[in-house]
Order: sequence, then structure tokens, then C-alpha cells
Amino acid sequence: MAENLLDVRGVSAAYGNIQALHDVSVKVPDGAIVALLGANGAGKTTTLNVVSHIVSPNAGEVYFDGKPIHRDGADAIVRLGIVQVPEGREIFRDMTVRENLDMGAFLRRDRAQVRADLDMVCDTFPRLRERINQKAATLSGGEQQMLATGRAMMARPRMILLDEPSMGLAPLVVDQIFDIVLKLNREQGITILLVEQNVKLALAVSSYAYILENGEVALEGKSAALANDEGIQRAYLGT
Repeated sequence: MAENLLDVRGVSAAYGNIQALHDVSVKVPDGAIVALLGANGAGKTTTLNVVSHIVSPNAGEVYFDGKPIHRDGADAIVRLGIVQVPEGREIFRDMTVRENLDMGAFLRRDRAQVRADLDMVCDTFPRLRERINQKAATLSGGEQQMLATGRAMMARPRMILLDEPSMGLAPLVVDQIFDIVLKLNREQGITILLVEQNVKLALAVSSYAYILENGEVALEGKSAALANDEGIQRAYLGT
């Protein structure tokens, strides 16, 4: 097993004529939580989308567990164990909670274990069990984030790409979501690459962080060191 479960090497990517990433390199050790920080438009979500192959890089390479994946399709990447929880949740609003969770396991054939994992997700998120037959559109914002995360868990991932989980949520709900993120990492060993606007919280739960600026890595370092550097906070993180 590679020391770095994910290794993004010198990746560039564009949307048409707009260059979104310029020579971005990010390493995520196996079993770690690593944060991607920066202002809106800095390239954080694009980096996740390149890993998932929602966006194809026009330069650079992406390795997962030591093997190149940048030419693999998005479905193949999910099969490898990488699952993305997108910004804004992006649940299937007209489907029930149960149907959304079932969609997370659509590539799996171990049906007995899928049923066991459904129970595990509902134990992790008791609110989802209470609302298992409701349409997803009827859930609160926090419950929808729980559903999106639970759907990712149903794929039995080795790594979750978590994009802005606190967006639009009340502070108490944000704390609950991040408690669960830490639980997934510490108890289930899931490696997490986290994009988050809540800088203080992101640095508190991660061990290492990258700060993106205009599609480039402007700074990187241990999260604790970045959190304690007032100059870095003012210059790059807007706090």
C-alpha cells in the first residue's frame, strides 16, 4: 500500500478557455484528513472533480494507492473506493431517503453486506432512520448533508472527497456533521480530502492543509501551524 493514498501531481485543468488549475500537487496520506482551503474560485472543487474525473486534467497525473487513475472513467474511480460528496449535497430530491442510500451502493453486488451497511448508516445518522421513507426534498439542510454523507458511506469507500459540508447549515448542525466526519476517519479508517470554507473548523479536524489561490497552491503545511500563524490567516484565509 502506498504511503500517500492519493497523490495529485502537477495537475492543470480548464473549463473551455478558462484555466482553473495550474500545476497543482496535493498528497493525502492513507488514513488522514487533509484540507483544501482558499477563497471562492480558488480551484478547490475543481481539484476534487479532477480526482473524480468529473473534470479531465489537461496536464499532470493522479495516483491512488500508487496506481495512475487520471485516465480512468468516473465509474472506475468509484469502484476503486473514491467517493465524492458534492457541494450543495446534490441528493436525489424526488427519491426517498432509502432510495438515495441504495443509490450509493449501486455498484456493489454483496447484497447481504449492503443491508448491514444500511443499518450501520442509520445507526450513524438516526435521523435518517426516522425519515427512511420520506422524500429527500422534505429533509432539512442538515439532514440532507447527513443523507449525502450516508450515501457515500454505502459505497464502502476507502476515501471520501468532502466538498463544503458546512455550507448553509446552522453552527450546531455543523458541529454534528464534523463530529461524524471525525468518527468516519478515526473509527472506520476512511481517508478524507476536505474542502471547507469554515477555516477554523477545517484546520481543527485536519492534520495537513493546502491553501489554493487563483488555481495554484499558494501555501501548504501542518494544520496546527497554519492555524496559529496570524499572518497566514490574514493573507490567505480571510480571518
